Amino acid sequence: MWGKGGQTIWVPYGFVCGLASQVCHSCFRRQANLHRCAQCRFAHYCNRTCQTAGWDEHKQECAAIRKLGAAPNENVRLAGRLLWRRNRDQGLASDSQLLAVDQLQDHLRDLPGDQLQALQADVQTFLRFWSCGSKQHPADFISHVFSLIKSNGLTLPDQRGLQMVGLGLFPNLSLVNHDCWPNCTATLNHGNQSAVSSTLHSPLRMELRALGRICQGEELTISYVDALNLSADRQKQLKERFHFDCSCDHCSRHVGDDLMAAAAEAKPSADAVKEVSAFSKETLEKVEEARRDGDHSRVLKLCQECLEKQQDVLADTHLYKLKVLSVLAEVLTYHRKFSEAAGYARKMVEGYMKLYHPNNAQLGLALMRSGVTHWHAGQVEVGHKMICEAYRIMMVTHGPNHSITRDLEVLPAAFRSVLQGPFLFQQKFRLKFRLNLITEPAEAPPPPSHWTTHSSVLD
Repeated sequence: MWGKGGQTIWVPYGFVCGLASQVCHSCFRRQANLHRCAQCRFAHYCNRTCQTAGWDEHKQECAAIRKLGAAPNENVRLAGRLLWRRNRDQGLASDSQLLAVDQLQDHLRDLPGDQLQALQADVQTFLRFWSCGSKQHPADFISHVFSLIKSNGLTLPDQRGLQMVGLGLFPNLSLVNHDCWPNCTATLNHGNQSAVSSTLHSPLRMELRALGRICQGEELTISYVDALNLSADRQKQLKERFHFDCSCDHCSRHVGDDLMAAAAEAKPSADAVKEVSAFSKETLEKVEEARRDGDHSRVLKLCQECLEKQQDVLADTHLYKLKVLSVLAEVLTYHRKFSEAAGYARKMVEGYMKLYHPNNAQLGLALMRSGVTHWHAGQVEVGHKMICEAYRIMMVTHGPNHSITRDLEVLPAAFRSVLQGPFLFQQKFRLKFRLNLITEPAEAPPPPSHWTTHSSVLD
């Protein structure tokens, strides 16, 4: 056996940049009361420790932002950071690099016209933004860099997985091929900058972690797309986004498609299933629009109407039903209607457990949030079981030192104390504080549609 579940196999080097003003641009933790860079007035940091740690990457970016007069988009800033470091290192690969960023395949010729036009607009912005002495690069090379970011870029979550707050490029990770049922996962570890002694600090890093036993000679794989899609839809996404045809075992045998498109046990007609599926798809599009507008009441109304329509027509594992259950649980939790939210969250998790890899990070996050919702609803025993299972998964996908795992670590014992008898006020207060952190709603709009949570393949 070469690897086992939860083992960190690899820590690939990379280039990262932050997005929102509510996130530290060094450790990528999202929090209030951040300190802003006094020079560019754009970058934000937890404290002077984080600002010092991030200065090497921000120094030339800071001057470029001041020169341009405003911060450009994340693609332009990431390209700048990549080229500044490339110039500093004289383009040479270090011992930690299996692959120089220049060697990645860009798929520039495969881009459709509208995407190519947007890319060229970014190139022009970059040429105005670039300020690195006399070292200039031809437009063709800059186009190559932007295409690499498009084909290989990763969105980076905050410390609790609630919101996408950064963009990164990890060349070595792009060597890892795709599989819809992978044996590894790529996880962002935000490090630790809070220790009193700087010798105990650890940096922000991407980790390639084993999901289970990996035998010597077995290829390492990650999933570039969410497994919770029909095989044909996953293949379409992979073709459009990464320009290859997926022939993995799950796609070839259409594993899970029967459950994700299943009709209810009442055995409705094919026409009824088709009609309700079309209605659900249209409703979910309206739901996303209402979510972007922050209209929670409309979201709730649309989902309730859709779920009623799906009753006795779509199975509980049907993709559209799971999406509606997920949104209902989220919006009812936001309105603090925990008893109703818990019922929907439980059905959602039961469906997820039939479809996701048993060590899938999305399943772990869903169990965590569902467990917390059950606790708020007074269903402590059910919540305790969910939290314990979430902790087991997160120990594999995120490891013991990740913020999510550390939050989860204290919850099972606190839940057990509720089940066993009196609960001290101080202990309860601390538990509620952690639970509120886990369930706090994300306030930012969704990330641009061209982003993905997985890396690209090197063809």
